[in-house]
Amino acid sequence: MQGIIAQGWQLLKHRGPSQLQFWFIALLIGILAGLAAVAFRWAIILLQTTVYGADDVTLLHSYATTLDWFVVLMIPMAGGITVGLIMHYFIPDGRVRAVADVIEGAALNNGRVERKAGLVSVACSWITLSTGGSTGREGPVVHFAALISTWISNFIHADGITGRDLLGCAVAAAVSASFNAPIAGALFAMEVVLRHFALHAFAPIVIASAAGTVINRLVFGDVAEFAIPGAPMLEFYLELPAYLILGLICGLVAVVMMRTIFWADEVETNIQAKLGWPLWARPVLGGAILGCTAIAFPHIIGVGYETTSRALTGELLLYEAIVFTVVKVFAVAVTLAGRMGGGVFSPSLMIGAMTGLAFGLIATGLFPEVSGSNTLYALAGMAAVAAAVLGAPISTTLIVFELTGDWQTGLAVMVCVSTSTALASRLVDRSFFLTQIERRGVHLAAGPQAYLLGMFGVSQIMRPYSDPETPAEDKIWGLIEQGIYVDATSTLETAMPMFERKSVVFIPVVALRGDGQAPEVRGTLFHVDALKAYNRALAATAEEEHS
Repeated sequence: MQGIIAQGWQLLKHRGPSQLQFWFIALLIGILAGLAAVAFRWAIILLQTTVYGADDVTLLHSYATTLDWFVVLMIPMAGGITVGLIMHYFIPDGRVRAVADVIEGAALNNGRVERKAGLVSVACSWITLSTGGSTGREGPVVHFAALISTWISNFIHADGITGRDLLGCAVAAAVSASFNAPIAGALFAMEVVLRHFALHAFAPIVIASAAGTVINRLVFGDVAEFAIPGAPMLEFYLELPAYLILGLICGLVAVVMMRTIFWADEVETNIQAKLGWPLWARPVLGGAILGCTAIAFPHIIGVGYETTSRALTGELLLYEAIVFTVVKVFAVAVTLAGRMGGGVFSPSLMIGAMTGLAFGLIATGLFPEVSGSNTLYALAGMAAVAAAVLGAPISTTLIVFELTGDWQTGLAVMVCVSTSTALASRLVDRSFFLTQIERRGVHLAAGPQAYLLGMFGVSQIMRPYSDPETPAEDKIWGLIEQGIYVDATSTLETAMPMFERKSVVFIPVVALRGDGQAPEVRGTLFHVDALKAYNRALAATAEEEHS
């Protein structure tokens, strides 16, 4: 009996995705991730209600216009101070974890994410979103769910494939529970996080996504996030060229948004380095700037669903849509550059809806006889900017449909999304998340053929100095004197280009000792050994993605 149980346990750990038992774990993760998403949303509502005193936080920006200016200023500053102190004591590098770290964990860490930094990041994002931070809740929720799957993966000692599939289950459930979007949640997990559509992962991820949706609907009801009055009309063939143009504009807006965030981060990093500010001061500065901005533009406070709804229902004037778009991009950049936490999906929805509305108001004004509804342009713009930012045209299109409950205008939205993502992906590293990762020196955007090299340390593959096949000592030192060697802490990402440039059979692996001392030879890395390890990793990746 014990042998049967042990055998079943090994199957569960190493071949889980193909086993029926694994689906029950996927269901459990779906329930837990769904509860986490709902709890995070309720926590934001509770803290926002407490600090702003609003009866209905979905109308928070309208309520903020009735508050004294110093209250609007001080709340984000207090949030920045709190976040700064938490990060100072618990996250030494001062960087809040979010979706990019989940993607990196899926690719490079067997489906695991950092636990301590992750929990602290969720807390920081909660405080940020509740005190006026101009970001979204999907990033923290996805990371929160990833923490749950990490704990379960570690508990059952899951291997890489199983760990990644469990991570996909958690992400799918979190997205589904956040947006009441079961189809999009499942596809988001595979398109954005796992970055493949392997058949073995599909069933458990769908099960988890469905569980997350059920949790959402039990708490909030089966109600679309945004209500669009009437049925948006599309003057079909004549109007489609306008949606192609809107897609290009939305792609450019998405690129401007992403580059503004990265530029603001670089500026604050340089200012912090030059002035010698401590890490905790950075969120304080971000909170102060947000508070000053919110006095004149309270619509930037929080997730911004009220303004998004107004754009989708055509309640904004042209100049409001344009000005609010610019200010929102600024506020998102300030929040994220201040390392305060939060996601980019909800802001991209808001910015896209206002961009689409502004375009629609202009287009219908110029060509009223062949134009449909402004709200359809807003809907298409919302999908187009979000898809370009996330680098996820399929799941974003479905999320927008499920958020609005409108499935009748699919062609216009798909045309807009396809052109926006095609343009934006050529101006950044495919998406906001992959560009974030690329800026850390990890080349996930280029595919496994690029990032797998960074996963193998040369010390793992080298032949020790005592190996009987080690080359003669004079050959080793001859290469070292020519500058042909790698440090023992390096990866194949450093070694492989050296093989190509120098056309050598092996490279000495050394420990650098500094102070003018000769390096210590640790072993030799042979080109054939490096190629074998790399090929095995590529084959394993291909097998997983096509199984």
